[in-house]
Amino acid sequence: MKLDNVFKKRKIEQEELVSEQSASEGPKIPAGLLKKCNHCKAAIIAEDVKRDYYICPKCGEYFHIPSRARLAITLDEGTFEEWDPVMPPVNPMEYKGYPEKVAALQEKTGLNEAVITGKGSIDGQKTAIGICDGRFLMASMGYNVGEKITKMVERATEERLPVIIFCCSGGARMQEGIVSLMQMAKTSAALKRHSDAGLLYISVLTDPTTGGVTASFAMLGDIILAEPKALIGFAGPRVIEQTMKQKLPKGFQRSEFLLEHGFVDEIVERSKMKEALAAYLHMHSKEARPEENIRDINEASVQGKTCEERKLSAWDRVLLSRQNDRPVGTDYIELLFTDFRELHGDRQFGDDGAIVGGVAMFHGRPVTVIVQEKGKTTKENIARGFGMPKPEGYRKALRLMKQAEKFHRPVFCIVDTPGAFCGMEAEERGQGEAIARNLWELSSLKTPVLTVVTGEGGSGGALAMAVADEVWMLENATYSILSPEGFASILWKDAKKADEAAKAMKLTAGDVLKRGVIERVIPEPEELTRETLPEVTAHMEPEIEEFFQHYENMSETELLNHRYSRFREM
Repeated sequence: MKLDNVFKKRKIEQEELVSEQSASEGPKIPAGLLKKCNHCKAAIIAEDVKRDYYICPKCGEYFHIPSRARLAITLDEGTFEEWDPVMPPVNPMEYKGYPEKVAALQEKTGLNEAVITGKGSIDGQKTAIGICDGRFLMASMGYNVGEKITKMVERATEERLPVIIFCCSGGARMQEGIVSLMQMAKTSAALKRHSDAGLLYISVLTDPTTGGVTASFAMLGDIILAEPKALIGFAGPRVIEQTMKQKLPKGFQRSEFLLEHGFVDEIVERSKMKEALAAYLHMHSKEARPEENIRDINEASVQGKTCEERKLSAWDRVLLSRQNDRPVGTDYIELLFTDFRELHGDRQFGDDGAIVGGVAMFHGRPVTVIVQEKGKTTKENIARGFGMPKPEGYRKALRLMKQAEKFHRPVFCIVDTPGAFCGMEAEERGQGEAIARNLWELSSLKTPVLTVVTGEGGSGGALAMAVADEVWMLENATYSILSPEGFASILWKDAKKADEAAKAMKLTAGDVLKRGVIERVIPEPEELTRETLPEVTAHMEPEIEEFFQHYENMSETELLNHRYSRFREM
């Protein structure tokens, strides 16, 4: 019975591959002057569609785009140098009719194989690039496809170039059997060596990206981008429905689904793809950004009376740290950094809105920025779990920190959380393990880390992003083992004594500074809101620059010994 199911699954997969290969004919640009869009059935002018990034002007549907047209809209004009344009014919399984099929497709498409590889420039930045073309056996991966991609990655490693691959595939090439399967391992191994050399790989997922390509080079990017509504998955939807007898939800395995579930960094519209790729290449370049993108450092102090001068109680400061109109993490990103691009997902389960992270520029320097984020409205607060991260939030933060280590970017973190999310689903997904893993990895992260507590710094949920070279606190932020309410409830059996607990816990910035847990207190204006935040960030900005300069000048050994000693002495 089990054997029958295996054969049934294989038959469905083969049928689906044939179906997807036929589907590569659509959505397509219709031949002739005027045809119907095969999605919305509207009459469209073919040449207009080609000029508008191969998108239907009526319904916005993305047409499949030929590889050379993709090169033309992606690379700077005249910069493409093709690598390995001709590959010798292969038929490792001696599959009947296969060589003739390949020859016919070569004549029809003008392609030698299902991928074009080479080198070019995007906004002046050199990169190796591969473009899969669905017109050629649905860009299925056989020996020649795997070999071309592997040779491109190897050459990029030798020449120290980033790699960009536009992925599109129906999966493994059935006619080449086990040889096709081995290309998954071969391309992955080449990309691992490229990564170990500290080089950038950007994967761009287009419609469809399925099967063995998804399970190899497509999902291994340092940055994974996707076009809107692209089908992305290992087993195709029809295989799942017919084999497992499951009804799939609307939008299943589309780009938006993968973004929600933590597997894609960004969904980028085709018209904005070159701009996005250029931004990532610039951020990973050894050269500084142009001067116009560098902020001036303004020596500024907080204007007016500070909270310290008002001699507030510990409980007063707790209440201030929780105020609804207190700035959130993304407010600091907007004022302190330029060119911020948010990266999504933990690559395991989901994308937690309580953690916002990505790459940005600070005074011409690429930086990884990770903040704990509360919402600005009730709706946002609910969506972001009131700033209480789940395991996937901490794993997303760790993924970005390890990425920063690879590219030698300093890490800037903002802590503002009542504590880690404590629901049942968090326990099921390993909340404790996720926090512990962050502490473990941060202790030896080979790049400078600065953490600023801007609001609540609650328990291990805060510490998971605060194993840093230095920790700073805003004047009315708090940093403690748990909330005053929880402290009073556990020790005094009376949560109403939270104000007394706040004093006993010594959780204010001044208290924590005296114990050597933090290095600096940042003054606040009498009322810290989004309107007065620029006074605070203007004060922070030169100090952040000083921090980066100081710790970037340390050797790796000095940096790690300093961080270890900092916590060892506590």
